[in-house]
Amino acid sequence: MGYKRHLKTARSFYFLTLLLLVFIKGITADEEQHGNDGPELKSYHDPDSEEEDVRLASEIVAGASVTSGQEVSPPEEEKQTPRDTLEGEEKEDLPEQPPPVEEKPKEVPVVNGGTAHGEPCIFPFLFQGKEYSDCTTDGRGDGRLWCATTYDYDQDKKWGFCETEEQAQQRLQAEEAEEQYQTVLRMLNATTRKTQKKELYEKLMKVAEKGHQKAMEKVAYAMLFGDYINQNITKAKEMFEKLAMEGSPKAQMALGFLYAAGLGVNSSQAKALVYYTFGALGGNLLAHMILGYRYWGGVGVPQSCESALTHYRLVANQVASDVSLTGGSAVQRIRLLDEVENPGSTSGMLEEDLIQYYQFLAEKGDVQAQVGLGQLHLHGGRGVEQNHQRAYDYFTQAANAGNTHAMAFLGKMYSEGSEFIPQNNETALQYFKKASDLGNPVGQSGLGMAYLYGRGVPVNYELALKYFQKAAEQGWVDGQLQLGTMYYNGIGVKRDYKQALKFFNLASQAGHILAFYNLAQMHATGTGVMRSCHTAVELFKNVCERGRWSERLMTAYGSFKEGETDAALVQYLLLAEQGYEVAQSNVAFVLDQKGAKIFSENETYPRALLHWTRAAAQGYTVARIKLGDYHFYGYGTDVDYETAVIHYRLASEQQHSAQAMFNLGYMHEKGLGIKQDIHLAKRFYDMAAEASPDAQVPVFLALCKLGLIYTLQYLQDLNLKELISQVDLDQLLGPEWDLYLMTVIALLLGTVIAYRQRQHQIIVPPRPPAPAPAPPPRPPQEQSVAQAEPQAQEETEAQGPAQEEEEEEQQQQQ
Repeated sequence: MGYKRHLKTARSFYFLTLLLLVFIKGITADEEQHGNDGPELKSYHDPDSEEEDVRLASEIVAGASVTSGQEVSPPEEEKQTPRDTLEGEEKEDLPEQPPPVEEKPKEVPVVNGGTAHGEPCIFPFLFQGKEYSDCTTDGRGDGRLWCATTYDYDQDKKWGFCETEEQAQQRLQAEEAEEQYQTVLRMLNATTRKTQKKELYEKLMKVAEKGHQKAMEKVAYAMLFGDYINQNITKAKEMFEKLAMEGSPKAQMALGFLYAAGLGVNSSQAKALVYYTFGALGGNLLAHMILGYRYWGGVGVPQSCESALTHYRLVANQVASDVSLTGGSAVQRIRLLDEVENPGSTSGMLEEDLIQYYQFLAEKGDVQAQVGLGQLHLHGGRGVEQNHQRAYDYFTQAANAGNTHAMAFLGKMYSEGSEFIPQNNETALQYFKKASDLGNPVGQSGLGMAYLYGRGVPVNYELALKYFQKAAEQGWVDGQLQLGTMYYNGIGVKRDYKQALKFFNLASQAGHILAFYNLAQMHATGTGVMRSCHTAVELFKNVCERGRWSERLMTAYGSFKEGETDAALVQYLLLAEQGYEVAQSNVAFVLDQKGAKIFSENETYPRALLHWTRAAAQGYTVARIKLGDYHFYGYGTDVDYETAVIHYRLASEQQHSAQAMFNLGYMHEKGLGIKQDIHLAKRFYDMAAEASPDAQVPVFLALCKLGLIYTLQYLQDLNLKELISQVDLDQLLGPEWDLYLMTVIALLLGTVIAYRQRQHQIIVPPRPPAPAPAPPPRPPQEQSVAQAEPQAQEETEAQGPAQEEEEEEQQQQQ
């Protein structure tokens, strides 16, 4: 048995050896074949034989495709050795044995359209002195592939598009959808009526059904936010997933948002980060902004200031490049908490009645009202939509009345240009000169810009510097900004980073976006100041939050005012992801009020706690107090008095919040999460009263309660019996203390008797006399006598009450 086993093992080993030798022989043959082909491949680069080489190469590809198509061949062909297979391929590749004619349409495209419709392409073909071995887009601006059907296109002009009838039909449908999309988009931008926008979005949905990517993106976002379409997060998610598969950066960013917020999907910060990253790589600015905030705050990623700086700087560059001379539209930041507690007091919105009142004044010729309304319509904000036509009308009326500000703003509008006003440097220069000659800083700054950039006049840095200095001396922000730019770049003056920093700081105090941007660049690079990544990120973040997407803040506020809480919440959630602190606090407020239906009741408090935490990290005092309240009452978390004390203390020390100080006083009074200490409680109550006048009444009541508690506690600790037994009145008051006590009591009794007597002497008001009976009628001769004595009767009546009072006093004395 052992012998047979060894024999069987030897046979197996021998068989494996034979297989190995055959395999090695095949590899050697393959290497020899490639080694023989090497020098021939070098000849492909010979310019004299380029045409043949290209044809040979195409034939090799064709031969390979034919061979791969014959894989289901009989077993006898499969048993060929690698050497035989290679030899067979060599025979197919020879020019003497071209592929069958019926295979040519599969390999060579047939042109569609052009001057040779239906004819096959010829490769290579000559176009403008260059040979092409494949279809090309050269010579066309629409990116469509084409080829020539003869070798020399320059001579024969025979060509066509490299597409099938089906592809041509798809292209025509795509072009039609693009035309419809652009038409609807122009109409959307031209109207402000809500009903008309709803109709246009219905048309846009039909365009999206044709597969138009941009239309699908717009419709999906409208469904997500509830903009003019019924909100449908599930359907929006499906559209975003389809678009993301096609590589849409906007859709990838939107999916990241859905996973981050847990809308329509289970929340997953890891998936959100992946989608955000892909969206940012695709160039989506919102994705960059979200990643910048996440790296800055350490949300789902390790905190990294440098990574945040990279993302924020990229977005800020784009935002700064979009800033116009007129400054762009204003950003409204409305806190829903303040709006609910004090309607209209902190929003900065103008009531409709007040706007109508200003319009009435402007129509009556009030110049200040005309200039104010012109600026409101030029920049937008405070409830007024941006409207250059109305701004132009108001400024024109005020300028005709001689107002220099209106002249200067007309110059800015002509210098910048818009859809309504064509750009005109000469007209702008005329307005700037009129305003500047009258000492207006806006006009002086406009003239400086004209001389700095050569708009309508030759470039003159000295005059530009002169006018900017005049404007800056009057505190005009544009003059300060341009002076800083000239000193920073050394234009017309010696480069001076300290002066540049000074003027940029002055301009930033007025809130100019480019001043923040320039300061951020200086802090990021350490130019003129010590490099500070943290300061640069905060400044760049400020710039990014002034981008066009900030308009979503007002859209969300409008949805909230109209009662569309879910739509407002989703919009605020996206803005919160971008790092807007106002949006984070508004999300937390909506969830805190339990007004959202898209989240279950169990999710509201934990989500609100998350957004209160993010808002508090950005310095919002009320959010910090809310965190303390949530930990105090156990909303969305376990009751934790110690953590509540930490948040209250941070709010009181960093933001000097009266509410936080009051809460700390209460917790010291009760000993919650901290050692009970009535003295510290009184101290915090007093600090709260000093910090805010509104806290004085609750502090007074709290101190009264504290005093009562302190008195009761003192009396509890005090033993009255023991105290009385220890008191010796003879020792304290002397041996005759009882006489002293009786004397004091007698004095008190006499005082009471005297007071009572004086009360009885108070004058009692007289009673009205009873009506006297009517006198009999007098004869006519007596009437004249009666009429002659009215004055005597009046004097008697006036003296009557005084006499009666004297009589009553005499009676009382008797």
